[in-house]
Amino acid sequence: MEYRSSASFLGLPLVHIATAAVVDGRYRRGVATGWFAIGDMAIGVLFACGGVAVGSISVGGAALGLLPIGGLALGILAVGGLSLGVVAVGGAAFAWRAAIGGLAVAHDHAIGGVALARNVLTPASSGSLPLSSIPHAPFSWSDAILLIVIVGALLVVALSVRARRKE
Repeated sequence: MEYRSSASFLGLPLVHIATAAVVDGRYRRGVATGWFAIGDMAIGVLFACGGVAVGSISVGGAALGLLPIGGLALGILAVGGLSLGVVAVGGAAFAWRAAIGGLAVAHDHAIGGVALARNVLTPASSGSLPLSSIPHAPFSWSDAILLIVIVGALLVVALSVRARRKE
């Protein structure tokens, strides 16, 4: 099944939904590319959802983007079973700035069952950890510029995948 909205912006459909199908006796995965993409493999500039999802906000088994949520999450603010990012939250979280999880490994700050970092934050006697215990904001202006570059790169990737699929 495939749905592609008639509305488009910069050559990409606003919404593209593509699921797997059997074509001429062969299994064909659904690859969706658009601003909002949903499919077996989804590449969305703003949002992607699928088995493999790449986008600014991505949800999937394997997710890559600015805010990936999935079993395997790779991105700036990663949330997942195994998460890798600038800030990571998950069962096993690996991060540069801050990691929160059962296994939390980070360069700067870590909170979790097994926490390894320059600064390991432990909960107060009340059992809750205030966010003010992190001494500085996890993002800076250089991170904002990086986010803009990544969104631009996602747009280029989505456009190139779209062009190849038309061939």
